[in-house]
Amino acid sequence: MNLNMQPAGTKNSITIAMTGASGAAYGLRLLQCLINTGEQVHLMISKAAQIVIAMETDVKISGTPADMQQQLTERYKAKQGQLHVWGKEQWASPVASGSGAPRAMVVCPCTSAFLSAAANGISSDLMERAADVAIKENNKLILVHREAPLSAIHLENSLKLARLGVTILPANPGFYQNPESISDVIDFVVARILDQLEIDNDLLPRWGQ
Repeated sequence: MNLNMQPAGTKNSITIAMTGASGAAYGLRLLQCLINTGEQVHLMISKAAQIVIAMETDVKISGTPADMQQQLTERYKAKQGQLHVWGKEQWASPVASGSGAPRAMVVCPCTSAFLSAAANGISSDLMERAADVAIKENNKLILVHREAPLSAIHLENSLKLARLGVTILPANPGFYQNPESISDVIDFVVARILDQLEIDNDLLPRWGQ
């Protein structure tokens, strides 16, 4: 894997929010890749996401945000201070303010409930507030929506957000690379996210190459 190094620092960091949609492996793989680049990462994991992670992967995280930070730091061999895990009511987090918000935020996987909250400016917890900040500050916001089929409500919310500059990136892997494992399928989606973050990677073969 060839990922360009990126400078640390709040403005040059990236927020990952994991909600309770299926597809936890996408978010964890993205976290791993960003850690490998040297990115500073601010991570939020909902209670529902913790349950889904335990159901769908071999990763077991629990306890306070500080406990989860230590567990994930050890698992992905993050450098000291590289990974910050925040609870839903830790309003002093940099992600809660436009003056300290990271340059980009990825919600992966993203539930339809979160999609609705972002589309309607709801900020009932830190995760939703971080998305609201990203929108108002014109920072990069990527929603990896994991839902099927899509109702008119989902489509209208997606269109509303897209018109605001939000990137709607459904977890729809391609198969032209002839994947040989689930990991290959996961990497297809993660590679598209990294492309949107302008982070070079070789997670999958490029079309025509």
